[in-house]
Amino acid sequence: MSEMTSETPGARLRKTVEARQAFLVPGVMNALAARVADDLGFEALYVTGAGVTNAYLGLPDAAFLGLTDLVGHVAAIREVTDRPLIVDADTGFGNAVNVWHSVRRLERAGANAIQLEDQAAPKRCGHFEGKSVVEASEMVEKVRAACEARSSSDLLIVARTDAYATEGLEAALTRAERYIAAGADITFVEAPRQVEEIAEIVRRLPVPQLVNLVIGGKTPPIPQAILQELGVGMVLYANAALQGAIAGMQQALSTLQAEGRMTEADGLVASFTERQRLVGKPLLDGLEARYAVREDGAA
Repeated sequence: MSEMTSETPGARLRKTVEARQAFLVPGVMNALAARVADDLGFEALYVTGAGVTNAYLGLPDAAFLGLTDLVGHVAAIREVTDRPLIVDADTGFGNAVNVWHSVRRLERAGANAIQLEDQAAPKRCGHFEGKSVVEASEMVEKVRAACEARSSSDLLIVARTDAYATEGLEAALTRAERYIAAGADITFVEAPRQVEEIAEIVRRLPVPQLVNLVIGGKTPPIPQAILQELGVGMVLYANAALQGAIAGMQQALSTLQAEGRMTEADGLVASFTERQRLVGKPLLDGLEARYAVREDGAA
């Protein structure tokens, strides 16, 4: 777990985003992935709705995840890391009133930033075909409700628009401007296809920008250095950990199936010792020793 500081995670996140140095944020789909990312030193973590849906339900990112499921995952992740948590709340699980309730619950569970998007139901992955968006005025009210629902000013509201796919860049920028006027701290134009468009997004919008680089998605792979030059606030790799885990599981289990055995020496799995370290077994051992009852019954 990361070291505690006098600043809240939300304040640390705001400072890092406002530096506009395109800092990398990996997506985490569960508490184990959060431990791995924390252990590697990433500054913040993104609780990915797509990743949680894929890993927890084994389903595609198409509005199958409920608020209670997401709250439970955020709380579990918060227990194992002090890193700032950016939480993908999809469309807010309903209208503006539902958004207000969702923000309250997610903030209590440990979110430091909450992302909302303007897709119409049923929402889907931002890099899928067939998306549609609600009226901008509806999303404006959701953003306003989210800002008014938060208990701490350190909780950031991230407003995402998917209008690029259906209405083009100019319409997406106009929507983002309206969401900023409603109180959004960060905006996120999903799935632009050219570096020049990202440059225009950053130039036009006054708040820090999030760029989502989906591996295999519609936005081309862009080096972090270029995004730093453009002044991007943060760069999201929402499902790099999940896609890596899938590839690793497929390779390990295919080898097991083919060979009929597996050992640490094969180099396809983390060692038993490393697995226990990551999940905090040494801490548990220390607690058991500290609170062990002696033979005379004393602590």
